[in-house]
Amino acid sequence: MAEARVKRRLAAILAADVVGYSRLMGEDEAGTLAALKEHHAALIDPAIAERDGRIVKLMGDGTLAEFASVVDAVECAIEIQREMAGRNVEVPRDRRIELRIGINLGDVIVDGDDIYGDGVNVAARLEALAEPGGVCISNAVYRIVRNTLDHEFVDLGKKEVKNIAEPVHAYSLRPRDTMVDRRSGQKPTERSKVPAVAVLPFDNMSGDPEQEYFSDGLAEDVITALSRWHSIPVIARNSSFTYKGQSVRVQKIAEELGARYVLEGSVRRAGNRVRITAQLIDASTGYHVWAEKFDRQLEDIFDVQDEITNRIAATIVPELEHFEQRRSAAKRTEDLDAWDYYVRGMEHFYRETCEDNAHARTMFQSAVEQDSNYSDAWARLGWVHARDVQLRCTTDPEDSLRQGFAAARKAVALDDSSAVAHMSLGTVHIWAEETELGLAEAQVALQLNSNFAHAARSCRPDGGRNCSNGKVASAQPARSHALALYGLPCPGLRQPRRI
Repeated sequence: MAEARVKRRLAAILAADVVGYSRLMGEDEAGTLAALKEHHAALIDPAIAERDGRIVKLMGDGTLAEFASVVDAVECAIEIQREMAGRNVEVPRDRRIELRIGINLGDVIVDGDDIYGDGVNVAARLEALAEPGGVCISNAVYRIVRNTLDHEFVDLGKKEVKNIAEPVHAYSLRPRDTMVDRRSGQKPTERSKVPAVAVLPFDNMSGDPEQEYFSDGLAEDVITALSRWHSIPVIARNSSFTYKGQSVRVQKIAEELGARYVLEGSVRRAGNRVRITAQLIDASTGYHVWAEKFDRQLEDIFDVQDEITNRIAATIVPELEHFEQRRSAAKRTEDLDAWDYYVRGMEHFYRETCEDNAHARTMFQSAVEQDSNYSDAWARLGWVHARDVQLRCTTDPEDSLRQGFAAARKAVALDDSSAVAHMSLGTVHIWAEETELGLAEAQVALQLNSNFAHAARSCRPDGGRNCSNGKVASAQPARSHALALYGLPCPGLRQPRRI
């Protein structure tokens, strides 16, 4: 009689267990068991089912599940670890239930509802390699998800593991938006999660190696100009310039540098003319966020360099803020962090109506509650309180100004080098009818960041409220620019009306 054929299939296998389970059970057996059951019922089991996974078996503190999709298995693991971290924030450190998760893609033997084989064994060994609260994946999984999921993968190399003949090539997966720091149990600050931009060396298309200095200098100046904007971190020159002369995919560069956006460009010089192109790319999708071409005469090469640098810097930062707002708007409300609240607030901030100002104020307030050290969010919060007075949206102007001063001064105290913080404080001074103090803060903002978007306007000599691009007509350029920031006329300073 012929032997029954062994049934096999390819599956993504997820293995999980509880860190320090024996200790937890020894200290409080009933409480640990009850907590683990609650985690399964409220989080683990639904997360697996939602992604069409199947729990194969539970083994004390261990869970074995299989998925038809590798991506679903990894996303499930990320969601479980993220939510578990959030659940542990209020739990004493020595009573927290933390998981380790390993994921492998492999051939398994099917026996009824159970599965066996090396595919399962490797997943279990990967789970043992994972950090508490972490996810460890095999090379087979990594090859599939590396270009699909926007997360950080750390190569752990080949590991000798128990009862597996060949070394296992493992990767540690670190979600870019992990909600809680496992060491402190606190949510990380906005600064650790804000998407960074990497400026690559501009390509010299002139065919003349001696023109290399101009293309390199342009990229360096853009890095310097962008670094003055505190809302968007910029990768240092020493890191981004390592890719000079190399043909590397933008996605790979972004992954290696820890950036979400990449700015690249080219310079072509012919005689006394130069053509400069620049484009900003969202590395997670490969799509262009912004692109522009500049054609200039080279009467003074350094003036051209300064002009293009300032134009690029002053243009792409608002573009990035708007683009991030659109990105965050697609997230579920319960997943918002300080950055999400901030960029949602910025969407309303730009509209300058009472209704939008109220929405912006709510978002900025939520951002500072999420991260009390977030200077830019405090700055915008102070600004919208002042705008309530400006737009006559408040029935208690004195209270609005009082709250505005408190938030703006908090922003400056947290980051005295922030142009946004000083502009916020200056705005509150202006609407409190302390005009000279307001202008002084605006001039500090301009000194800190000459590319401040509003500062690109200069006041008209006729004293009208509208400003136009061009040379500053006033004999006091800094004062004229400061006035332009507040939309006030240049020659004659008009006091704001008392509310």
